[in-house]
Amino acid sequence: MAFAGSSLILLLLGAQGATNAKRVLVVINQNSPDSTAVGSYYVKKRAIPRENVVFVKVGTESNISTSEYTSGIEGPVKANLAKNTNKVDFIVLTKGVPFRLDNDGGYSVDGHLSTMEMKVTSIRGDLPNASDEDQRNEIRRAMNPYFSKREAFSHAKYRMYLVTRLEGYSASDAKALVDRSLAAKKEKGPFFFDMAGNRSDGDYGNMNQTLKLAADALEFRNFNVILDTANAFVSPNVPVAGYASWGSNDGAYKRNVYNRVRFKPGALCETFVSTSAFTFSKREHWQSLIADLVEQGVTGVKGYVSEPFTFALARPQILFERYVSGFNLAESFYMASPVVKWKDVVIGDPLCAPYK
Repeated sequence: MAFAGSSLILLLLGAQGATNAKRVLVVINQNSPDSTAVGSYYVKKRAIPRENVVFVKVGTESNISTSEYTSGIEGPVKANLAKNTNKVDFIVLTKGVPFRLDNDGGYSVDGHLSTMEMKVTSIRGDLPNASDEDQRNEIRRAMNPYFSKREAFSHAKYRMYLVTRLEGYSASDAKALVDRSLAAKKEKGPFFFDMAGNRSDGDYGNMNQTLKLAADALEFRNFNVILDTANAFVSPNVPVAGYASWGSNDGAYKRNVYNRVRFKPGALCETFVSTSAFTFSKREHWQSLIADLVEQGVTGVKGYVSEPFTFALARPQILFERYVSGFNLAESFYMASPVVKWKDVVIGDPLCAPYK
């Protein structure tokens, strides 16, 4: 009888996995060997149906012109979705697909693709020069309709797609994201949140307090949490199930300490760093990079391709609480992100959901 019950559970899980696979559209850039390798790997591991794979041919640099993006990426994706009988909710971009529009200060490709069916104009790039009222209007107009929700996502309801990407310093790093997603399991912790001593005023201070709110939310649910409130920039001495800090924006930041952080399979992360997704190439950068965290073993992480301002940062008190409540990686990050069509990039397999 126990065997029959176990078999039934396996059958149900298999059916659920097949259904979820049909919800994912994968974009592969045929001009990039890395994209082909990573995309093929993900399609095989997650059993993505062939009709849910879109092949594009665009440049392989970090930046892509808006015109080439529109014709070379968005166009083929829209063409697939128009004839695809599967109900797609998630889009996965692969290493080798450009991630920023036009120039080093541009918007994210991911953000534009996510909202390609929505009537929303990008937030102005010169936002700091606008009046306070204009700034509020810009942010309000680009509010994410899925922000702070507590329900499973569907494109049919929200008219957007949850876009993530498999990215890292190397194709091996990007593939490892898939492996860690599949190996993920429920963990009681620890979750490690590092408040910054130099971020106590104004919007910075508000964001600093969200780390405490995240710790409170998880402790209330009996998860193991470490909240560091000292001025020093520190790292946990064991692999963590979740991590958030100010990275190089912490006045006490030390790169060697940042590079000591290690993660359990399934771990999510957010760092309050303006250009944390500026590059996925191994080179010196003036701020800490999420590519390091991918190399160090994280399963999902959010970054920004250019200056996003604090209003765009993922709210950790939502991100981690939703994730441990059973929502998947993509849902958790997007529910925690206030605006759309901006500078955001979410790294990882959208289907990762170890707490479901």
